[in-house]
Amino acid sequence: MAKEFSRTLRIAEHIKRQLAGLIRDEIKDPRVGRVTVSDVEVSRDLAHAKVYVTVLGLEAEAAQSTIEALNHAAGFLRRELGQQLNTRTVPALRFFYDAVQEEGNRIEALIDKAMASHRDGTAGGQ
Repeated sequence: MAKEFSRTLRIAEHIKRQLAGLIRDEIKDPRVGRVTVSDVEVSRDLAHAKVYVTVLGLEAEAAQSTIEALNHAAGFLRRELGQQLNTRTVPALRFFYDAVQEEGNRIEALIDKAMASHRDGTAGGQ
């Protein structure tokens, strides 16, 4: 069972690298801007893959058109991916927006704000 799990992770990582190149080089849809493939989760039977992407310079609402364009191109990407994978089946791709970067930026801004107010409060009290 452990071998199957590690194989799934290896395939997911390979899909992540290949999809990043395919999206960058092959997708000509103007709705697809600068996309980063942040994670890929592949089911154990390799039938489905959830692909998480971030869109540079856009927030979740504005990135929705990019996600729609990628889901529209999923069949093409799956076919191209099938030529590069050495597996019997190629997973069906489903794209999702990954808000981790956006959330990390928001938390970092809150921490910076709290640190600045702490410094102002400490400096003023001495």
